Amino acid sequence: MERLPKFTNLGASGSSSTTRTAVRRVLRSPREIGLMRAAGLVVWEAHQAAARRIEPGCTTARIDAAIRDVFQRHDAIPLFLGYPGKVPFPAATCISVNNELVHGIPGNRQLARGDIVSIDTGCRLNGWCGDAAVTHEVGNASPKARRVMKVTHDALNVAVEQMPRRPVWSEVAREMQSVVETAGFSVVTSMVGHAIGQEMHERPQVPNYYDAAWVEDEDFALRPGVVLAVEPMVTAGKPDLRILSDHWTAVTKDGSLCAHFEHTIALTRNGSVRLTGPPATDAERAALPDWLADDSEWIDW
Repeated sequence: MERLPKFTNLGASGSSSTTRTAVRRVLRSPREIGLMRAAGLVVWEAHQAAARRIEPGCTTARIDAAIRDVFQRHDAIPLFLGYPGKVPFPAATCISVNNELVHGIPGNRQLARGDIVSIDTGCRLNGWCGDAAVTHEVGNASPKARRVMKVTHDALNVAVEQMPRRPVWSEVAREMQSVVETAGFSVVTSMVGHAIGQEMHERPQVPNYYDAAWVEDEDFALRPGVVLAVEPMVTAGKPDLRILSDHWTAVTKDGSLCAHFEHTIALTRNGSVRLTGPPATDAERAALPDWLADDSEWIDW
């Protein structure tokens, strides 16, 4: 398996027989999905904490610290901290600003009015993982910035809606791609989503676009028990990326704005469930900390 599925070039997937052997079709039981929901709620809470700190002048390090605090309160393990690479990832959160698509490293950078900022984080709780990302505007973003955010969010919503209706993932991916390209934007093809369970990155890979070679080798059926981290990544210009000298931050080559939204989604007999979505039962609401009591202040994606 690749070090990080988001960076895989799907056009270089290898021989059909090798790939088909490598791809595992893991279906989660209702009990396992329930355990992943618990992890997903912690991730959701972490995103609520991050959102309340997003304002001009706030440093990206402060946002990361707020997310770490949430994970610590729940005895959850940050999935990103120490993630292996040429340089182990040094934070619990990827925070990417404007033309930074993913894997931005938090630090002393201050957010400015008009920025858009992607917050991507995940945790393991009692052995099970949750992973989600949201792109926010800081103050009043430009119409183009708002539009690329909306289109990316729309692509994620299409996936949630279409997963129970389509027999295989490639049909969902085609719909996501159509939403983006009809709006005049580009789907990033060098990075993809992934299955998720006891590990953050599991097979199969989950592209946000239709790729005939991938369909032949790796397409998978959508049936109850499938759990995926679906994460459309969209640029306002061309889809090409480059990695900065920190070995992590992926930016658009043409400097165009970009956005990233993600949910951990389970397909059940009752349809799609956003495991990293908001509390859905009285028991889940009752377990929230006091500062989350007012649901009018929740961010939703």
